[in-house]
Amino acid sequence: MDLRQLEIIRAIADTGSFTAAGEKLHVSQSAISRQILLLEEELGESVFHRIGRRIRITAAGEALLQLSHRVFQDLQDTVTTISEKQESLRGTLRLVGGMTVCLYVFPTLLAEVRRVHPHLDLKVTVGSTDRSVAMLRSGAGDLGMLTVPIDAADLVSVPVLDEELLVTTYPNHPLAMKRKITAADLNKQPFILFETGSITRRLVDEFFTRERIEVEIVMETENVEIIKAMVRSGLGISIAPWQAVAGDVKAKQLFVSRIAGHSLERQFGWLYPKMTRLPRAVAEVLRVFDTVRPRLAAAAQAPKTL
Repeated sequence: MDLRQLEIIRAIADTGSFTAAGEKLHVSQSAISRQILLLEEELGESVFHRIGRRIRITAAGEALLQLSHRVFQDLQDTVTTISEKQESLRGTLRLVGGMTVCLYVFPTLLAEVRRVHPHLDLKVTVGSTDRSVAMLRSGAGDLGMLTVPIDAADLVSVPVLDEELLVTTYPNHPLAMKRKITAADLNKQPFILFETGSITRRLVDEFFTRERIEVEIVMETENVEIIKAMVRSGLGISIAPWQAVAGDVKAKQLFVSRIAGHSLERQFGWLYPKMTRLPRAVAEVLRVFDTVRPRLAAAAQAPKTL
């Protein structure tokens, strides 16, 4: 059996006769009949029943017809994919994400995307989880990276990065003087936290509840840069992502500590609408992300010894 024979079966099924199939494929009717005879001899089964001038496909023929549909669709998809890869990627890709992602993940990723696909127009919108999900659902966004898990059955969610969360203080804060911070040390402390309703805030609140820590919440915001500014000013302490504070720690403007016996992390994931086939621009960004993922994963984790 070969592709030509599968093509002939499709042509006969489409046209209803050997003669018409030959005309469609630009071969003689005798050549069509010969190929079907060879196939039937190979299979030991009839592919078509001849009833006068009419033909009727058999069960074996129907199975081969369905096979031909699959094979030629796969061929078409493969050729399309190869052609697309040879063409320069153009158009617009709209990315959405939270503040930390837009500040510390997207720049590295998009620089690499721009290097590989210089003609792709990239647009980034920063927003809360609810806003970002709404944009993906409405079509205003093509691809998002958000803190997961997110309950959205109509979206594909793919976790890709873990990010460490650390107690963050100004360098001369009493907690910065301690060799080890315990959960009890956080009790009654003034905190500047991510806003209520965010997944990061939920993780922190769950930790406080488990450890029975009572805190004074001085401020809530989705903006990690505001959180850092408030901590540097001595208005309170926070639990912040490492990659957001790493530069400030190096410059000795902030101090971070792990909580003895506890590991706090949040997870980022890609989100995009469920569809039969991903748009090429989305698939390419996901592919490029995989090439820079090790670098981004390392940046999201603090050194083992702080």
